[in-house]
Amino acid sequence: MILWLCLCWGFSPSAAQPDSELMARYLEEQLLADYSIVEQVARRVPRQARFLQRLETRPRMSEFHVRSTIISRYAFTTVSCTMVNSGSEAREAVFEMQIPAAAFISNFTMSIGNKTYYGEVTGKEKKNSSDDKERHKKPLSPTEGRENGYETFKASVFIPRKMQARFVLHYEELLQRRLGKYEYTVSIRPQQLVGRLRVEVNILENSGIVSLEVPPLRNSKQKGNGKAEGDVSPPPSTVIGHTKTLAKVTFNPSVVEQTRIARNGILGDFIIRYDVNRELSVGDVQILNGYFVHYFAPTDLPPLPKNVVFVLDSSASMVGTKLKQTKEALFTILQDLRPEDHFNIIGFSNRIKVWQQDQLVPVTPNNIRDAKKYIHNMSPTGGTNINGALQTGAKLLNDYIAQNDIDARSASLIIFLTDGRPTVGETQSSKILSNTKDAIRDKFCLFTIGIGNDVDHKLLERMALENCGMTRLFQEDEDAASHLKGFYDEIGTPLLSDIRVDYPEDDVEQVTQNFFPNYFNGSEIIIAGKLINRTSDKLHVEVTASNSKKYILLKTDVAIDLPSRNDIRGVPGLEDSKGDNNYIERAWSYLTIKELLNARLKSDDSQEKDNLMEKAKSMALAYNFVTPFTVLKMKEAGLHSEPPQEEFISPSTDGIGEKVQSLQGHKAPPGIRRGQDKQRIKISKTSADGDPHFVIDFPSSKFSVCFNIDGEPGDILRLVSDHKESGVTVNGQLIGAPAPPNGHKKHRTYFSTITILSNKPERSYLEITPRRVILDDGERLVLSCGRSAVVRSRSLEVSISAYSNITVTIRDSISFVILIHHYKKPAPHQRNHLGFYISNSKGLSSDSHGLLGQFLNHEVKLLQESLNAGHQEAGQNQTEALKANPTNTLKVKGRLVPVVWKQRRIYNGQQEVDCWFAKNNADKLIDGSYKDYLASHPFDTGTSFGAINSL
Repeated sequence: MILWLCLCWGFSPSAAQPDSELMARYLEEQLLADYSIVEQVARRVPRQARFLQRLETRPRMSEFHVRSTIISRYAFTTVSCTMVNSGSEAREAVFEMQIPAAAFISNFTMSIGNKTYYGEVTGKEKKNSSDDKERHKKPLSPTEGRENGYETFKASVFIPRKMQARFVLHYEELLQRRLGKYEYTVSIRPQQLVGRLRVEVNILENSGIVSLEVPPLRNSKQKGNGKAEGDVSPPPSTVIGHTKTLAKVTFNPSVVEQTRIARNGILGDFIIRYDVNRELSVGDVQILNGYFVHYFAPTDLPPLPKNVVFVLDSSASMVGTKLKQTKEALFTILQDLRPEDHFNIIGFSNRIKVWQQDQLVPVTPNNIRDAKKYIHNMSPTGGTNINGALQTGAKLLNDYIAQNDIDARSASLIIFLTDGRPTVGETQSSKILSNTKDAIRDKFCLFTIGIGNDVDHKLLERMALENCGMTRLFQEDEDAASHLKGFYDEIGTPLLSDIRVDYPEDDVEQVTQNFFPNYFNGSEIIIAGKLINRTSDKLHVEVTASNSKKYILLKTDVAIDLPSRNDIRGVPGLEDSKGDNNYIERAWSYLTIKELLNARLKSDDSQEKDNLMEKAKSMALAYNFVTPFTVLKMKEAGLHSEPPQEEFISPSTDGIGEKVQSLQGHKAPPGIRRGQDKQRIKISKTSADGDPHFVIDFPSSKFSVCFNIDGEPGDILRLVSDHKESGVTVNGQLIGAPAPPNGHKKHRTYFSTITILSNKPERSYLEITPRRVILDDGERLVLSCGRSAVVRSRSLEVSISAYSNITVTIRDSISFVILIHHYKKPAPHQRNHLGFYISNSKGLSSDSHGLLGQFLNHEVKLLQESLNAGHQEAGQNQTEALKANPTNTLKVKGRLVPVVWKQRRIYNGQQEVDCWFAKNNADKLIDGSYKDYLASHPFDTGTSFGAINSL
């Protein structure tokens, strides 16, 4: 018996098929009978089918089964295939499976008859330099063995007569988020009709699954497009079922259904797309058995302005379809540029032509029109000066950044497209790489696109990797225009820049990359690491980033002991796994190995490359991953399987499983804890809280005054009104609740929304509820009250302490604290509500008004009423004696207000306040009456009775 196994780059053509419709119907009927596959083929074949089978020279595939479990984006896939040799002599059976280039094979098993062969991952021996020279004499084609981000695993074995062979392949991958969706793909290309074909995918996402979809099968020419044209319904026989956190998708076509899809047995790619629930917070941090993985993909953020230079190959080799499709794509991309963006275009061949010399121009209708004319008139001619074009583009962008004082709150990038190798100017790849890196100097990112088979894909890949970008390769026969547009859509909407994720240095170790130059809409940042202190019950997480005009700091504490949430024992799909169910640990090892491979690819130092190789090999052996530095060997007969003869497996090629390199950068240096970011809550007595109870503190008089407002549900009260002077207005909207039994009130009212408006030095407003904060200063930002965060702009800072309070600071001279009252199990008369406290009023003017604001710069005198009706002003040392007198009086702006002594608890009962209470909705205490303080809407900035303004 001869047995051999190989892993290769090529995808062998399908052998000729017999009449597939006839064979399909025969197999469909016979599979209903209770016989073994061998008996069916040997004994129950009709005469015509038996004649067709004699023409068939290879074993038949009786079963093709894919079972996958995706847990928090990490996918475990098992492919099993059974082949039957019904002939009278041994025949060769070939098992082929396309897997994502970014996936790692973790195991392979073969069973022939009663013998089983297990795969074992071992270190690959280092080849000597002469072998390397021989291997590199002939350059590899970028598509040799790799088809749009896929690699082909191929195993071949001779099956004895009347026997069967079973192949089982395991591989793992971390799904990457692109255009707002995770995409899991299974290649179904058995190259013949299959008696039993089944794909089963189980998904577990504790954050909640949203937007689950299964598009039609995708053929090879559609790969990388990401969009199905025409029919968007799932493939026939697909069954989809899911709850909030679990989903199960099965694809189980009969032989007849397979025939209707493709008679040659090459059905296509079975695709599942989905997303998870998320909010603007530190993201989703999952912890299990000493390891953590952190997914960060905020939403509801305004886009950053872009400064983009398009560098387009117009050499002679671009003639025809390639240049035509490039122009079509650029026409669409130009239309998608935003008014705040700036751009320029460079065309290059042996000459370099810049559309607008020495500048980037704003996006206007006239500039877009002229840019389209320039692109339309580009004609293919000459050679390919890659180095010169990149130097020109880098200088153009560097000069623009320097001259216009562009800060980190915008995104600068070069998009470079070519279809060939360098033929003019500098042609050595190492020099081009060095020159490009020196020109960019980590100031912006480079994204590279290659079209066709002649591109130097390694050069494009490394240029992107070294300059915080990503690369994409397209074939000439593909729809390049839609691919280019899809690629631009991934990077066309930057939301954050300079993202840094910090954890306490004493709590974690071996953390993967934690600094990222850009975050693009629809993508995701992933960090993983190990816990040092396993006795701690929480992990502190801080995320800092810049967004347009704002600096953002998000922080929270994550509970470490979450076995019921993150333990996957008993999850469908993993019952028959090899026992290693710590998916978080495997995700960490996956990310770490990928980073080591990329670091080696970028390195020019031979010793450093060797060290990185040894680290990657050691970890791959520990986790049983097949990588460029490990090899899969069979335990019997010295059989072995090697990965493709490519020096690196990089996650940057296009297709499913691609790692978005736009999120890659350098590890941030150890962080310095910013003392100013700690909570700076100053408890103030001047407040409106509860039902609502108002308290005004008069420090110089050493007493406080309090009153109630019995408003109606829906009323909007003006609390602070200083729009004309400081530009600040605060309004509070009431919500109703039933009164407690045996109470004197018909209902209760609480503040459900606090709105803070400011128009100096620029317009902005805050809308605060017990669940969320909306900040709008020309760009809308939504934050959850359940996550700690700090957001800073030029004149405004918002600091959220999760489920506790929100501090709003305006121009460092005005501060408000909004207390969050959140009930886990509220009584019928309770409602989640807010309390409003004035912490610092120095920036408010003496003309400030409102139910609270009118007292901030005025003093109130306490009078004692004598028996002869004369009034005597009470000194400070007499205040204690006056407390017992029920007929005391306040003198407010010349008005006499009867008051009584009361005690109030404020700030969630943490502070007790002694105060003089004014009855009857603060009659005579406040200017005018209660109804004079009703605003017409939450953004009403009226500052005097009857005057209404809107910000």
